[in-house]
Amino acid sequence: MALVHHELCFGCGRTNLFGLLLEAERTGSDAVAGRCFVKQDHQGSHRGLVHEGILATAMVEAMAFACVPDADLEIYLRRLEVRVDTLVGVGQFIDVEARLERREGSELHATASAKTEADYVCSASGSFALWQKT
Repeated sequence: MALVHHELCFGCGRTNLFGLLLEAERTGSDAVAGRCFVKQDHQGSHRGLVHEGILATAMVEAMAFACVPDADLEIYLRRLEVRVDTLVGVGQFIDVEARLERREGSELHATASAKTEADYVCSASGSFALWQKT
């Protein structure tokens, strides 16, 4: 079953044509795997290469899904650390995996990694907080 926050979400929305269109599925109760295609619209300061923030976005999206087993529970990112090991050219698929590592009260901690068909690309860790809608 594909995971989606909402149709216009930049990370996973199916109707946001400028977004990542990340397709993610649960691989366990606290883990997800997904894939997105990086397009010309996702270039950074290096012509033909994906902006590092796009890589971070894909991993944040996957970590958020890993943290929330219930679609009615909403969270937001509080802290993010990203390590980029290699730059990625546009026109490639990025495979992302994420896992909830631990929960401390209302704070959730997760990790993620991304790779292309040929290379390990980057990793991330982040903390999320439960969002109390008012």
